[in-house]
Amino acid sequence: MSDCLFCKIAAGEIPSATIYEDEEFRVFLDLGPATKGHALIVPKTHAANLYELPDEVVAKAFILAKKMITAMTKVLGCDGYNIVQNNGEAAGQTVHHFHIHLIPRYEGDNAGILWTPGTLSDEDKEDILAKVQGVF
Repeated sequence: MSDCLFCKIAAGEIPSATIYEDEEFRVFLDLGPATKGHALIVPKTHAANLYELPDEVVAKAFILAKKMITAMTKVLGCDGYNIVQNNGEAAGQTVHHFHIHLIPRYEGDNAGILWTPGTLSDEDKEDILAKVQGVF
């Protein structure tokens, strides 16, 4: 897409701090990092979100995520990693080109990527199970 920021970055039209690139993906440091070393995996072909991507691209993207966090953990000496992928504005997606956030975590970093666990009610459980199991 000609107006997509991540398409332009993936194609090399806009400079980025690229830490990895192959035929299908570019991985670059986020300009608004949650923590030191926060990077994004972006496919070079446009898809707005996970729903639009072919399964084989999804598989390759998450295999690449594993490869990247394995290397980056050694390089950065971080204590853990969040792998975050948002779909839709309600989920926090602000750039509508599929991407995966690789967020190094450091003890006491206060990155705020956690949530307070709720409780799965019997009513919700039964409702969800009945609806989802019928889809497959």
